Amino acid sequence: MNHTPWLLLDTETTGFKPPIFVVELAAQRMRGWEPEGLPFRRLLNHGVAIPPEAARVNGYTKEILERDGDQPRKVYAAFIAYVGERPLVSYNLRYDLDEVLLPEWQWLGIPPISHSGFCVLRLTQRLLDPVPAGNHKLQTLRQYYRLPERGAHTAVGDVNTVVDLLGQVLRPLAEARGLTTWADLCAFAATPWFPSRIAFGKYQGRAYQEARSDPDLYAWLEWLARSSNPRSAEMGRWYLDQLLISASEPPLVVVAEGAEGGLLLFRHPELELLRQLIANARARLADLEADYTQARHGVALVQAQLFTRLRPYYERRDALKLTIQYRRRYLDTLLIEGEENAETVTRDHDQARAETEWDYAKATAEAADRQALSAEDEKALKAIYRKLVGLYHPDRYAQEPDKQAIYARLMQEINQARDRGDIARLREIANDPNGFLLRQGLSGLDLSDDAELAKLRSLYAALQARILSTLEELDRLRASGDYELYQLSQESPVVLATLADQQAAELTPEITVLEAEAARLKAEIESLTGADPFDQGKADR
Repeated sequence: MNHTPWLLLDTETTGFKPPIFVVELAAQRMRGWEPEGLPFRRLLNHGVAIPPEAARVNGYTKEILERDGDQPRKVYAAFIAYVGERPLVSYNLRYDLDEVLLPEWQWLGIPPISHSGFCVLRLTQRLLDPVPAGNHKLQTLRQYYRLPERGAHTAVGDVNTVVDLLGQVLRPLAEARGLTTWADLCAFAATPWFPSRIAFGKYQGRAYQEARSDPDLYAWLEWLARSSNPRSAEMGRWYLDQLLISASEPPLVVVAEGAEGGLLLFRHPELELLRQLIANARARLADLEADYTQARHGVALVQAQLFTRLRPYYERRDALKLTIQYRRRYLDTLLIEGEENAETVTRDHDQARAETEWDYAKATAEAADRQALSAEDEKALKAIYRKLVGLYHPDRYAQEPDKQAIYARLMQEINQARDRGDIARLREIANDPNGFLLRQGLSGLDLSDDAELAKLRSLYAALQARILSTLEELDRLRASGDYELYQLSQESPVVLATLADQQAAELTPEITVLEAEAARLKAEIESLTGADPFDQGKADR
């Protein structure tokens, strides 16, 4: 870092709303952490009015710039000579370069000057976290760290203040972190980051690390991670990732008391933390999946009850649609290819009709198999399912395919019993999982937990991904119309009957239209062949 040449710059402008014009450009050549040579400073006269709010901040008026400013192209020609090949750095690089200088150079027809380096603001945010001064504004930091007064809100004054901040405050912190090269500094400044103390919402001011012991804060971070706002979601995911601490921390040495001469015990702090995080994640996942199970079971039960009430209408409608479809195909084939080829359409229809009838019979059986649970049964199902997920989730052996396959089979049985609301089956599994698996022809479970650090990291990441996925599924379910119907049916038992009557009333006119079309096609076929091959004595004519 000490030998790397770069350029620190700053601008004063006509304001934040486009079009933005530069009124002062200042820069300082740097080598490593130290300034090199004289600074660059020019005023620019674009011949535009200066908004009063901008003039109050930087002190520049149109009259001052007409008197002391230079033509912009002349200023930038001198700036190009001053910069050379040095990368450009600013306290707020995104604003000074991306929003101000690059657009100005473009409309002036000037090719981009040099290339970007790092943003000092991003470097400051990462090195001073949590920021002791309360915020990262340059003048606030100057006052907090008692840096020299350099002329606030002038480009040259701010450049000099940043030089002071870099040398007196940021350099020691960077070097303590081992950031000794230009590449290290740029990479560190570009690293994704959010403040360790939450800056908004119900947990404003809390350190995100407290989520390790605060389930409510942890749940809030999960909620943030699945936000529809990309930046909020990125923040939430970043906080969750940071809870998985780096493995670079050395093992903790503990001297056991009571042993002659002392007994050295070695314990890796990340290993201990990972085990706790995994235990918490498993419990969290079990809670979420139990909630999702309870909600999905309620929704499925309501849909099954509604289906049972409306089955005659749906079955009649679908049978008519199928008959119309195949009568049309029969007529098309008959007129072009003759009766022999048309007979294949009849056989296809018989097969399709049989499949449809079987589907309805299966759906009816599944609907009848859905068990309505009392409030006490709902509570029991949730508790048992939570226990089973916590113990036997396949993610437990994410790195051991053979064992994971056994867990996956067990969880499949658990989920099927859950979907049916079959508490007896769940209790059978919970009371004797090994016996249950043996009765299914599978080997028993190995419940030891001796995974290495890398496997624990992978397991925690898999659990975290599953937690976020389950949260998203639960949110989608609760936002659906089916879930709203389930809630309404819980509040008022007559809701389902009323809805069924409404849907039946809506289906009846559609069925009437379909019956007319089926009859028309039947008559057309009979007029051509003398008989309708689709007429099986059923009410689809």
